[in-house]
Amino acid sequence: MAASAAIRDPRLDFFRGIAMFIILIAHVPGNWLALWIPARFGFSDATEIFVFCSGMASAIAFGKVFAQRGWGLGAARVAFRCWQVYWAHIGLFLAIAMTMAALNASGAFERDYVGQLNLYPFFNNPEQNLIGLMTLTYVPNYFDILPMYLVILAMMPAFVALVWVHRGLAALVVITIWAFAQADILYFPAEPWSAREWFFNPFGWQLIFFTGFALMSGWLPAPPVDRRLVVLALVIVLGTVPFAHFRLIGAWDYAQLWRAQYDLLIAKTDFGLLRYVHFLALAYLAWVAVGARGARLIPSETGGALAALWRRSLAVIMKVGQQSLAVFITSMYLARLMGAVLDVTGRNHLSMLLVNLLGALVLVAVAYGAGWFKSQPWRKAKG
Repeated sequence: MAASAAIRDPRLDFFRGIAMFIILIAHVPGNWLALWIPARFGFSDATEIFVFCSGMASAIAFGKVFAQRGWGLGAARVAFRCWQVYWAHIGLFLAIAMTMAALNASGAFERDYVGQLNLYPFFNNPEQNLIGLMTLTYVPNYFDILPMYLVILAMMPAFVALVWVHRGLAALVVITIWAFAQADILYFPAEPWSAREWFFNPFGWQLIFFTGFALMSGWLPAPPVDRRLVVLALVIVLGTVPFAHFRLIGAWDYAQLWRAQYDLLIAKTDFGLLRYVHFLALAYLAWVAVGARGARLIPSETGGALAALWRRSLAVIMKVGQQSLAVFITSMYLARLMGAVLDVTGRNHLSMLLVNLLGALVLVAVAYGAGWFKSQPWRKAKG
C-alpha cells in the first residue's frame, strides 16, 4: 500500500477552511447570507466539502501509520480519533442544550430556543434520552454531522484492510454499502419513539469520504486536466442550478415535478447519486482552477499590495481549515448565539453583516488558539 503524503496539502486546508465559514453561515437562523451559499445553487453543499476533505485529511493523518506501523496501530490511531469525536459530540450537545435552556429561562427573549431545536423530548424525559444521547440512539437533527463522521471513521480500518486485499474489492464494498443505504436497508434510528433515522446516514456518506481518502492515498488516480472534462463539469454544475435554486424551482413547475419524482437521486440523508455527481464536477473545476499543488492559490512574493493581502487572507483561511474539528464545534455553538443576537437587534443588512463578521473572527481566533495549544509551546526550550 502506498503511504499517504505526510505534508499538508494547501488545497485541502483552503477548501476545508472555506467550508467551515459556509457551515457557520448556514446554521445561523434567519441569516440572509445563507441565500448565497453553494447549497442554494446545486445539489451538493458544504457538507460534501467537509466530508470529502475529511477523507483526504484522514489519508494524510492515518495513512502513514497504516503503511509504516501496521494495521493494528493504524486502527488504534483511528480509535483514538473516534474517542475524541465522540466526546466532542457529547460536549457540543450538552453545551447547546444548556445554553438554549438558559436563554429560555432568562425571560429576555420572546423566541422559544429549546423548541427551535426540538429539544423538549430530551428535557421532558432526560433519564431515557441521556442514555440515548450517550449510545447515539438519540441524535437530534442539528447534532447529526459528528455522529455520521464518527461512524465513517470507525469504518476506515476495515476499508484499509480491504484495500490491502484488492482495491477493487474495497471499491465494491463501499459502493454496495452506499447502495444499501439508498434502499433504506442500512441506517441508524435517530430516536426510540419514532421511525426517524439519522439525517446524515453514514452508510451513504461514506462513499464521498472514501473517495477523498482514496484520491489522497493515490489509490485512485487524479483525473487529467482536459478541456472536454472541464466543459462537461461546467455543464453539470450550471445545468443543476434551475433544479436547485429555490426561486427558479418556485417559478418552474417542471423543476418541482422533477424533484418530487427523483428525490432519491438528490436526497441529503442517504447521499443521493446526483449529489455525488454534482460534487465531483464542482471539485474537478476547483481542482483545475487552483492548479498543481494549489500553485494558483499562492501569489508570487513579488506581487503588489493585493497579492500581499491575499497571502495573509489565505494563511487565515488555511489555519481555519487545519483546525476543523475545533472550529466546527465552535461554529455550531456560535451559530445559535448569533441567531439570538439577531433576534434582539433585528435582521437588517447591517446587523447581519456585523454579526456574521464577528462570528467569522471568532472562528479565526479559535483556529489560531487551537493551533497554539497543539504546538505545546510549554515543551519548547526557553529562547
